[in-house]
Amino acid sequence: MTGFDPDTQMPSLQGKVILVTGGTAGIGRTTILGLAKHQPAHIYFTGRSASSADGLTAEVRKLAPAVQTTFVPADLASLAACGDAARALAGRLTRLDVMICNAGIMAVPPAVSADGHEIHMATNHLGHAMLLRHLLPVLEATARLPGADVRVVVLTSTAWRGHPSNGITYGRLGSGYSGFVGRWQAYGQSKFANLLYAAELARRYPAILTVALQPGVVSTGLIGGLGFWDRAMVATSTALLRIPTLTPEQGSHNSLWAAAAGKRADMVSGAFYMPVGQLASHLVAKDKVASDPGQAARLWEWTEKALDRVEGN
Repeated sequence: MTGFDPDTQMPSLQGKVILVTGGTAGIGRTTILGLAKHQPAHIYFTGRSASSADGLTAEVRKLAPAVQTTFVPADLASLAACGDAARALAGRLTRLDVMICNAGIMAVPPAVSADGHEIHMATNHLGHAMLLRHLLPVLEATARLPGADVRVVVLTSTAWRGHPSNGITYGRLGSGYSGFVGRWQAYGQSKFANLLYAAELARRYPAILTVALQPGVVSTGLIGGLGFWDRAMVATSTALLRIPTLTPEQGSHNSLWAAAAGKRADMVSGAFYMPVGQLASHLVAKDKVASDPGQAARLWEWTEKALDRVEGN
């Protein structure tokens, strides 16, 4: 879909309840502002900065006074924090129509989370998996309501195409990836996990429309916070491939399309979409590892065990 205008091409979201992770900055923030224009009942959003959350809440109140917002403090690198936040949220929600897994980090220095996982995999994948573990019952219950259209949108990146040749290297997920190449490998592997997890979520929960999507190359703090050589690499690769750099507003368009504007009957659950609304299953199909259902199933099993260890199951 070219020339997508969320202001005019999105339907009313009246009565809907939405959760956006990483909502206080970048495309998470612009996604929330884009959603608010269409009058959902309530937008919940996660983040780590209370002051940024206050600023966003004020913006939404000015833009759409009837839309309720709630900030959910959560560090996605901490499974315990995500579990606490998700249980508290599940306890107060009576419905959840859309969940946008937007939060993420990119090519940060090597680190291991408090739970013992490589930091990109911990933040970009496992934190969202913990939230979903506790919110899936609410999503499923909402899907059973008359006229419901429940969706989970998982942001990934074309960096998933740089995954290890045999799939995720589970044996290395207990340590950081050092060096320039290492941090990009770690990022790409976490984005591959996003792709696989969306596919498996769609298979296991067919009543919920789940898609993975690439927002585009967006000028946000995610890129601005990189070191010189990392920024140079992004700039050079986008120039060589003639990929336009998007504003945060433009970067939110694929998420907004997937969350509401795309017609459910025309969308493929578990699929990968390029901006805006372009089905890119061919990219997955020609990758033997990405298209192997066994890879997605193995990731699901590994993820469940990682979450169980934190929750004492």
